[in-house]
Amino acid sequence: QVQLVESGGGLVQAGGSLRLSCAASGLTFSTYAMGWFRQAPGKEREFVAAISWSSSSTYYADSVKGRFTISRDNAKNTVYLQMNSLKPEDTAVYYCAADRRGGSLVTTVIYEYDYWGQGTQVTVSS
Repeated sequence: QVQLVESGGGLVQAGGSLRLSCAASGLTFSTYAMGWFRQAPGKEREFVAAISWSSSSTYYADSVKGRFTISRDNAKNTVYLQMNSLKPEDTAVYYCAADRRGGSLVTTVIYEYDYWGQGTQVTVSS
């Protein structure tokens, strides 16, 4: 049974930082591309960042480029999202997701991800 468990969310002031973690189990983590998405109240879920299985490829939404960094530790079956210079508009539930297609490519498309975590709330106050 595949499980993705996010942690590290919380309340932070604008300009602050948070580091999200997503621990995976029940899958061969090192063969999956991983992604982070977020969903704000009343809005659709949107792509944030993705990383290939080997970390050779990463991709970011324009809205977070230069502020967020995605990384992974295959030995720990964990993917991370370091979020710096946070803005109130970053407030959302953040989800990690796993894409089993492998390879060096990453995708921004929600339906191309096979497994999802339950999400962690990030709230940025102004």
